[in-house]
Amino acid sequence: METIRCLILGSGPAGYTAAIYAARAGLAPVIYEGLQPGGQLTTTTDVDNFPGYPQGVEGNQMMEDMREQAERFGTEIRPAIAVKADLSAAPYTLTFDDGSQVQCQTLIIATGATAKYLGLADEEKYKGQGVSACATCDGFFYRKKNVAVVGGGDTACEEASYLAGLAAKVYLIVRKPFLRASKAMQEKVMTNPKIEILFETNTEGLFGTDGVEGAHVVYRRGLPDERHYDIAIDGFFLAIGHHPNSELFMPWVKTDESGYILTEGATPRTGVPGVFAAGDVADPHYRQAITAAASGCKAAIEAERYLSEHGL
Repeated sequence: METIRCLILGSGPAGYTAAIYAARAGLAPVIYEGLQPGGQLTTTTDVDNFPGYPQGVEGNQMMEDMREQAERFGTEIRPAIAVKADLSAAPYTLTFDDGSQVQCQTLIIATGATAKYLGLADEEKYKGQGVSACATCDGFFYRKKNVAVVGGGDTACEEASYLAGLAAKVYLIVRKPFLRASKAMQEKVMTNPKIEILFETNTEGLFGTDGVEGAHVVYRRGLPDERHYDIAIDGFFLAIGHHPNSELFMPWVKTDESGYILTEGATPRTGVPGVFAAGDVADPHYRQAITAAASGCKAAIEAERYLSEHGL
């Protein structure tokens, strides 16, 4: 069976940055691209907040640039998805959806997280054209426009408050008759004149010719006073949570209650020797390309040190 010195799972900013550092350190890293080659940034249009792109950059182009940089230093990139992991003893064994198996002396888990969606066909239709799961990433494009945020927890309230600093008006669409957010966050959105909370409301669909122009919503669905109406919006932000892609590793690494991999202090170490986590799979708080890239850098440096210390 093939043995790889540094195996990286995932090809977002964390995976590619880890590969750049690992390759420059002579670790001959191999990336398995995973479920979404290029990561979550391939689902957005323009990235305006990543240093080094003064005019902004299209998400797919940015990931292509990172890929080329990783390959320039000798990273091998393979198009397969890990379906089984055995981290019980080093070298660790990974099985992929093409039937192949490899062993690795170090493993960097950069499998990311997947935003939760409502399941509407229109979400897919308008993805990158008004539908977003990251206000910090995309809010800048909706300055002085009307937007909606879906969700009733702390994240939704934070996103609504952030967008209220940019947009003309923010609808907060909450399916329950109350907010689940902390009292402080509730107070923040309830006292903001730019935010209108639509309690007991569900989104039925989106509409627009060249991107989102509005949403079809229903108030108190299934009840006698049910009411259907439309709201005019340019942006539709999902804030109902993310799902970290960590299931394969749960028998061996510690996770929080949501499945995010827990690392040791400010390091990417998972507690399993030679196994590191980077990017959104271990980050429930920031979920930015720049923080993912930084954690990928740290993971590669840790992998190099581990290999050196163990004479591998």
